[in-house]
Amino acid sequence: MDEETHPPEEPAAGPVVCARCGTAAEGGAAPLTWLSSVEDGRHLHFCETCARLHIRAIESRLDSVWW
Repeated sequence: MDEETHPPEEPAAGPVVCARCGTAAEGGAAPLTWLSSVEDGRHLHFCETCARLHIRAIESRLDSVWW
């Protein structure tokens, strides 16, 4: 079998915070309008405002350090 499976990630402890601006999501999970990304093995979340502002860089698959 060529496909490798991974168990689902554990939910994050504490509030979900935008990795760009620091905005905290209400509740324990990121809203559907937020973007999630894995960069250098870290799971990051970006709020709707930051995602919209940097959509071209995101579509180009640039890491957030380049935004």
